[in-house]
Amino acid sequence: MADGIATYDYAMLRVVPRVERGEFLNGGVILFCRTKRFLAAAVELDRARLAALAPPGFAIDDAEEALATIPAICAGEGPIGTLPQAERFHWIVAPHSTIIQASPVHCGRCIDPAAALEHLLAMLVRR
Repeated sequence: MADGIATYDYAMLRVVPRVERGEFLNGGVILFCRTKRFLAAAVELDRARLAALAPPGFAIDDAEEALATIPAICAGEGPIGTLPQAERFHWIVAPHSTIIQASPVHCGRCIDPAAALEHLLAMLVRR
């Protein structure tokens, strides 16, 4: 693209403590920019907000650990990490009925995908 501007796809990473209720807390963002060969996720779980939303006995540590696997997969770790970037992104954002889910995929434009990821994290996850 002109002037180094590239398109990207992104999704919010949601923690869904009661899958049957569909309530969720945004806990991170994943961003894929094919033209810049960039795939990364950033996670920040607000444990206090999740505790307020979750049922008694919900394992917040387990949810945080599961959420932390997503940046590792993006970085190429584990069996899913061996897939090409596009396949890793699509595997992560595919519908799952688990406590970690991705939102629908959205698109954007940027010059620096890492800066776009940080901006999305600040705008969609942090208070």
